[in-house]
Amino acid sequence: MSIKVSTVRLDEGQANELAVVARADKMPVSEAVREAIAKHIAERRHDQEFKARLKKRMEEDREVLERLAE
Repeated sequence: MSIKVSTVRLDEGQANELAVVARADKMPVSEAVREAIAKHIAERRHDQEFKARLKKRMEEDREVLERLAE
């Protein structure tokens, strides 16, 4: 598995709360963020409205890619 480094900008209050939550859960902040992202993605996979928007976006992107490939 390769690792990609990303930057997340948080306001000071949110950053402090995240740090406290991570310490209480005895994990690094980066792990708390990865868990939150994984949960968010899992929720989206079960959201029918999101899936419909995703399918529409895929169709729009396919049309553009096909035009570019001509």
